[in-house]
Amino acid sequence: MNSEVQAEPSSMNCSGSHPWVKFIARLLMVSTFPLIWLGGLVTTYDAGMAVPDWPGTYGYNLFAYPWQAWLYGPFDLFVEHGHRLLASFVGLVAICFLVATYRTGEKPVIRRFAWLCLITVIFQGVLGGARVLMDARTVAMIHGCLGPAFFALCVVTVVHCSGIKGRSEVGVWSRWFVRFAVATTIVAYLQLTIGAQLRHILPWASPKFFLMMVHLHLTFAGLVLVSALTVAAFGFREPNRYLRHPAVMLVGLVAVQILLGFGTWIANYALPWSDLSPELSAYIISAKGYWESMIVTAHQATGSLIIAVSILIATRGWLLSGK
Repeated sequence: MNSEVQAEPSSMNCSGSHPWVKFIARLLMVSTFPLIWLGGLVTTYDAGMAVPDWPGTYGYNLFAYPWQAWLYGPFDLFVEHGHRLLASFVGLVAICFLVATYRTGEKPVIRRFAWLCLITVIFQGVLGGARVLMDARTVAMIHGCLGPAFFALCVVTVVHCSGIKGRSEVGVWSRWFVRFAVATTIVAYLQLTIGAQLRHILPWASPKFFLMMVHLHLTFAGLVLVSALTVAAFGFREPNRYLRHPAVMLVGLVAVQILLGFGTWIANYALPWSDLSPELSAYIISAKGYWESMIVTAHQATGSLIIAVSILIATRGWLLSGK
């Protein structure tokens, strides 16, 4: 009977952080994903310079820009200004999260996470402004890569706020489970950065360089698939559903991502293995129809979800093992 009780994990019974701290941390995490999606639309529609000034919008204060001009203006203006407004909201939530950790007397580790979230979101905002003021694709690429990293940071913060503790026995399978989850996170992020090279292809890039990045992106996609399948295989051995369920979800996300990858290639370059035009302008993502844009943007956003779920599994497994 005792062994049965131990086998049934109760790792989520710990109260963790103050309810308000938990709520704000989750709000920060949840609001970051649509921000990533909207940022992906900015790139898909090549709308990064739809508003040429920063931090204002056409001379207006960001929050005082006429809503009629925003809602009924050109779509690229709607996307870019909306991205800025949502980013400002995320920044405000990050500030509230930091204040809440001090007002409720949170543990130092939670306060450090709060500071890290706020510093990261401020830096991300500065990068976004620099991208506009400098009109630089390289800065846009860095800006796009930092967004998923911030999303992953929010996920780790939420897990720590939930109060997970090591409450069940952890064997050799669990240790390898965590290691492969970490490996999946790293490989998925590297694949995302390579994808950012393709989405923000620079003018000096040659067709040979572009094809090399495509092949590298496909190679890392295979590595992500193998790593995710390994995580799922170890996950089925875990009695804890807080580890098992995300492992299954991870494989599903990778499968969806592969399909979206094929759809993205077809939307951008016609048939998967057709000859590419030697003109570099053919490699730069431009405005498309609605469904083509949704497929391309969903491919970018799903990559962020894969990273988030991988780091979720790794962090939960690490805390459950009592590390």
